[in-house]
Amino acid sequence: MIGMTGGIACYKIPYLIRSITKAGGEVQVVMTGAATKFITPLTMETISRRPVALQLFPEEKFVSTRHIELAEWPDLIMIAPTTANFIGKIASGISDDLLTTIICATPRNVIVAPAMNPVMWANKITRKNVKTLKDIGYKFITPIEGDMACDHHGVGRMPEPEILFNEIKSFFQKSSKKKV
Repeated sequence: MIGMTGGIACYKIPYLIRSITKAGGEVQVVMTGAATKFITPLTMETISRRPVALQLFPEEKFVSTRHIELAEWPDLIMIAPTTANFIGKIASGISDDLLTTIICATPRNVIVAPAMNPVMWANKITRKNVKTLKDIGYKFITPIEGDMACDHHGVGRMPEPEILFNEIKSFFQKSSKKKV
């Protein structure tokens, strides 16, 4: 599963999904409302070949326990891009939309790929929230240094899709070596 939050780095995710599907994987995309401001659900549906999950309680379909089904379905969840806001919400246990509720309900491993302004990434509260999540087992792909959409330069840029894909491949290589 790929969870997308609101950041300009959303434009990179179709390339990640293409790599996953070419390798034989299935991808369910879950987008926050803010993510839909940067890239359309139609784009993500076209690339993933699956309907995008957007709302906790959409009016047009029966979804009483859909968040639980989505939380249990994947072998791995990657949240990319991940905003400081989303990191703060999940570190605090806030479950106020579909993606935060899935994260709260999942027994699966979660990889977080932050993307934000360098000052936001360095913010003491963001650092505390990242530490909290790392301490309970979330894996982080550290943002890289580079030019930002806001005309700043520094650490906060989400790594390129190939790096994210390599992290996913590494997870599955390690998990296939575990004894059952």
